[in-house]
Amino acid sequence: MLVEVKVPVLAESVPDATLLEWKKKSGERVERGENLIDLETDKVTLEVAAPEGGILVELRKQTGDVVTADEILAVIDTTATASVETAAPAVAAPAASKADAARMGPAARKIIDEKGLDPTNIAGSGKDGRITKADALSSAPAPKQAPVAPPAAITAASGPRADERVPMTRLRKRTAERLLQAQQQAAILTTFNEVNMQPVMDLRNRYKDDFEKRHGVKMGFMSFFVRAAVEALKKFPVVNAFIDGEDIVYHPYFDIGVAVGSERGLVVPILRNAEALSFAEIELKVREFGEKARDGKLTIEELSGGTFTISNGGIFGSLVSTPILNPPQSAILGMHKIQDRPVVEKGAIVIRPMMYLALSYDHRIIDGREAVQCLDTIRQMLEDPSRMLLQI
Repeated sequence: MLVEVKVPVLAESVPDATLLEWKKKSGERVERGENLIDLETDKVTLEVAAPEGGILVELRKQTGDVVTADEILAVIDTTATASVETAAPAVAAPAASKADAARMGPAARKIIDEKGLDPTNIAGSGKDGRITKADALSSAPAPKQAPVAPPAAITAASGPRADERVPMTRLRKRTAERLLQAQQQAAILTTFNEVNMQPVMDLRNRYKDDFEKRHGVKMGFMSFFVRAAVEALKKFPVVNAFIDGEDIVYHPYFDIGVAVGSERGLVVPILRNAEALSFAEIELKVREFGEKARDGKLTIEELSGGTFTISNGGIFGSLVSTPILNPPQSAILGMHKIQDRPVVEKGAIVIRPMMYLALSYDHRIIDGREAVQCLDTIRQMLEDPSRMLLQI
């Protein structure tokens, strides 16, 4: 029986998807539920699984094709026998070599050819085991020491330098479009403040073991920032609003986006109704988002919406930055690296773990007074965490 493999139903906000590399070839056997190919959308990567086991007899779409929901991608024959099952080992070797060649970029292939390397002995660190230029270079034998030569001789011996041209992923293109849209259509300003993280760090150190035993997750900083942001947004609801035409739309809820870095790029999954989440629930969701982002398992629903965003550049070492708005939102909070710095307390100079905070906002809807006071409220909440419990 012939079974069609179709594009799954896409979300309303996702009109189409791009096919990545097929994981199976025509003529190979597939099992029910086995991932055949990934579909890259503007937001997430979706897996297309085999609806039935059998032989993949026809591929109707190729890598790079743009498809829409319910289009037929391939055909599986549930009664056929794989044509490659009887191939002798001696004949299978060239096929493996072709497969290896297909999973490397032109720069990597050039190095492998020049150095006479065997691609089957190179472990690829790229997507789906793809061999990168760095993988090929690290596998090449170390060059013998040569006597020092004049600069002209060294330049001539090095040969031509080959650039590698790689098309942007749909996620990267969409991110670029949204960031450019934010800068072109919003009047973005950024206000800064700094927060003494000692009270939060003391609280974490005092209860982190009990917290992890009770809830099964470590107590991080993000839960404090989410709760502090929610309390500040309650006091300044316009920071949680957005512009729609000539209207200002106020949200009675707080869906906080948490920016997460992944191999595919920056994604922003949403903590729905963050005002109703406990510290443990926030930490569990943030951990889940991180794991899903790493594995490419975030759903479109988890990435859609949001009323306010928090970005933590500090985990990469950023000391201060000006985050860009995530349209149509009107504000974004930037966290940064915690660094011991001298500060003055009660007339004395002391060393404290300080963090710079940045709030970028759309000046069309948010006045400077509201932005500054909103950010200062976040600072107050973090420097006295009991305020979050008392909601004062």
